[in-house]
Amino acid sequence: MTVATQLEILDLRHFSARQLRPLIADEARVWKQRLHWDYESSSELLLQYLDSRILPGFVALDRGRLCGFTFCVYEGHKAVVGDAYAVASEPEQALQITDRLLSHLLDLLVHSPDIDRIESQMLLYDAGAIEKSFLETGFTLYPRLFMEYDMPMVPGQVDRMPGQGTRPSLPEYIELAGWTASCYQPAAELIHSSYTNHIDAQINDQYRSLHGSLRFLHNIVRFPGCGVFEATASWVLRDKRTDTLAGMVLCSRVAPEVAHITQICVAEPYRGRGFGRMLLERCMANLAATGFTAITLTVTASNEPAVKLYNDLGFFIKHHFDAMVLEKTRAGITGL
Repeated sequence: MTVATQLEILDLRHFSARQLRPLIADEARVWKQRLHWDYESSSELLLQYLDSRILPGFVALDRGRLCGFTFCVYEGHKAVVGDAYAVASEPEQALQITDRLLSHLLDLLVHSPDIDRIESQMLLYDAGAIEKSFLETGFTLYPRLFMEYDMPMVPGQVDRMPGQGTRPSLPEYIELAGWTASCYQPAAELIHSSYTNHIDAQINDQYRSLHGSLRFLHNIVRFPGCGVFEATASWVLRDKRTDTLAGMVLCSRVAPEVAHITQICVAEPYRGRGFGRMLLERCMANLAATGFTAITLTVTASNEPAVKLYNDLGFFIKHHFDAMVLEKTRAGITGL
């Protein structure tokens, strides 16, 4: 099946939130169905941005009917392709429309002289589903996993889930504590140090600097784009000798009974002692006790120790998706 010849690709900024609301509502339905995420708060935030007419992007019209959109956001000299979504009578045709939209957006970004790097992770799409335009533009793809843990529903089994009723065996100089506002700066420092020479720093360049790590932390703690931050289910390990963080797990509510692990990391000197497992078990036990029925997380497929830990704790792979990255200079795109 080919995309209708009547398809038009137009500037997103010519369209209002009211015109795009039905498409965004349909996408929110798919988020809930596929990933158990309630996308409503994120949708409302996106609609506000659309009404401000500042988001770079494109829409697709099929014989005058709005049937798809894509957009990006700028972070200094980096662009992040935030979303692409289309509807059609057949799934294959919807993907073809999505590819047309992405092709226009990537062409815009590649020819934008102030943009040095382009990133994208679109969790809704299975690995390979939207890779065509990215590969043709020279992107590097990193396979990633969307994993899920479902709380035991059989009476009596909840008490035997990982971490329920257990206490971490920690050295006397390591303190397990709940998240507080005072953790903000130390947490950013921990993220920055933990991802030095890590593959995830190739996928998300915010990990490469303290400033970027602070921005990343801001996005997950104070910004509703990735759910509502759950401070009571987020934990840190503090080294009392140095008053620094040895590890942490951060969690957000992405649906009334679904939580998402937004960050888990352990500082290099403290690895190999089971601290990451302790943090996850404490987080899982807390979520179970407060009525959550499922937990999700994402992980880079090549991060084998992390994948093994999640498998050991009962997480399963719900689907595979791709992270896409383009460094213009590395791809030989210069002189624009």
